[in-house]
Amino acid sequence: MDVERTALPGIGLQHVMTTERGRQLGVISHRSGRRDLVVYDREDPDSCVATVALTPEEANAIAELLGTGRIVEHLAELHRQVEGLVTEQLPIAPGSPYVGRPLGDTQARTRTSASIVAVVREGQVFASPRPDFVFAAGDVVVVVGTGEGTAAVAAILADG
Repeated sequence: MDVERTALPGIGLQHVMTTERGRQLGVISHRSGRRDLVVYDREDPDSCVATVALTPEEANAIAELLGTGRIVEHLAELHRQVEGLVTEQLPIAPGSPYVGRPLGDTQARTRTSASIVAVVREGQVFASPRPDFVFAAGDVVVVVGTGEGTAAVAAILADG
């Protein structure tokens, strides 16, 4: 699926995709944090037939409905296909030594051979987080590895 990304000077970013049935849908991400969900006219793709302005909270709710489950479904399917692979969702508790610290400080991959493949924060998915991604209390860390490796990551996130 191709998503066309266009900078809108002074406004933000526009992402447009074409569905299998030929409909163009877009999201305009304003610098203010507001998102506009846009449905374009079939006959004139430069005109829209509907626009829905979303608050940041509403956009996160829709993202959760459409996206969070898909990553978990994909990892579950991968788990079924690969013998010995385990996927765990590990919460960052308020008392974790990693609250306010970057992922790289955990050295999880080096220490456990398990991989942190995503972080879910308030319904927003951060896929393939970089080492400088900073954890917050309440984050849910998605880890893939052996049972032993994912258990070791859980211990690291809980106790350091």
